Amino acid sequence: MTAAAIKARIRTIPDFPKQGIQFRDITTLLADGEGLAMAVSALADMARGTQVDAVAGIEARGFIFGSALAIALGTGFIPLRKAGKLPVETIGEDYALEYGTARLELDPGLISEGERVLLLDDLLATGGTAIAGAKLLRRAGAIVERAVFVVDLPELGGRQALAGHDLAVEAVVSFEGH
Repeated sequence: MTAAAIKARIRTIPDFPKQGIQFRDITTLLADGEGLAMAVSALADMARGTQVDAVAGIEARGFIFGSALAIALGTGFIPLRKAGKLPVETIGEDYALEYGTARLELDPGLISEGERVLLLDDLLATGGTAIAGAKLLRRAGAIVERAVFVVDLPELGGRQALAGHDLAVEAVVSFEGH
């Protein structure tokens, strides 16, 4: 299993959603059984060697990889949802997007005080969503020290932004450009 083999299974779509953006489309990785297995295995390798009580994934693609990673690690999975999706009382964290704001929500009853949670999403760009996820989990009582991603876009500064929030970052592959 190599990062190059995983990277080769991620389609790049130029000029989407706007001119000059190179969209990294993981649906081709998800549709490839061998590639998906390699990506989950790589994420599991990153997580091994540290205590992980649960994996938290950010809606929606973080659910796919996060659930698979939780199974591989023998832990539970904690969904970080978009606003208004949970039928129970939640806590939430607002964060900035390029075009406005968004909100992540969590059922705080899913977290035990001091539980070590590994944060996961499919892609790291500016880091805003992952920072919101970490803040939310910490507010619920979790210890969140690490975040893992399938794809990192280093030029967008997400890794540095997360470091500023005491989060170590690892990614399976990285792509230059936006």
